[in-house]
Amino acid sequence: MTENDVKHDATLRGVGSMATRQVLAALADLYERATGCRVSVTSLGGVEAARRVQGGAAFDFAVLAAGAIDRLLAGASLMGERVDIVRSGMAAAVAAGVPHPDIGTEGALREAMSRATRIGYSTGPSGDHLVGLLERWGVAETMLPRLVKAQPGVPVASLIASGEVELGFQQLSELKDVPGVDVIGPLPGEAQLVTVFSAAVCAVSTRQTAAGDFLAFLASDQAEATKRAFGMTAAGG
Repeated sequence: MTENDVKHDATLRGVGSMATRQVLAALADLYERATGCRVSVTSLGGVEAARRVQGGAAFDFAVLAAGAIDRLLAGASLMGERVDIVRSGMAAAVAAGVPHPDIGTEGALREAMSRATRIGYSTGPSGDHLVGLLERWGVAETMLPRLVKAQPGVPVASLIASGEVELGFQQLSELKDVPGVDVIGPLPGEAQLVTVFSAAVCAVSTRQTAAGDFLAFLASDQAEATKRAFGMTAAGG
């Protein structure tokens, strides 16, 4: 039996970071309805997802930050070409019902952070960027003790909703439409970080053609409305 013979009667299995969990689930459902091909995506912290791919875990494709995909391609854990899927910006959020601080300018954002007693942030590119902002502003020494890093795979939104932090930062897709959490808005101007999430086929996959077909769908115009619904844009947008 060839790969084409089993394309529609076996599940494609992928791995992705938590930032793309919801949008990939929605797109996988859309793809199954259109083609009959089932797709299952395991969502993990980005570092752990990359570690599993590098270790040869039995996935057909991976969706991670573009830099991580490039490293895995260079190490031959992934194969073929990188397919850019979505662009995802950072946002700030507070508990539902709490007054929203002004973050409309970089100066206002800095002031809002200086007033917060506990600030939640994540691992990965967005967390590194937030720490970098504090260093650029010259306030890292005073602000770092106020930071609460979410454990890998734990959304910052859960820290906000539980009251563990007063102000939280993460990808908009991970803060949007979470009960108990209000998104203030995107980070302003040069304080913003837009992460490109990309994909590639796993070298260990036995269904590489089918995996490639799904990745082509993720990058297609058919997927754009779903990406927007989850606070993301097409990688070229």
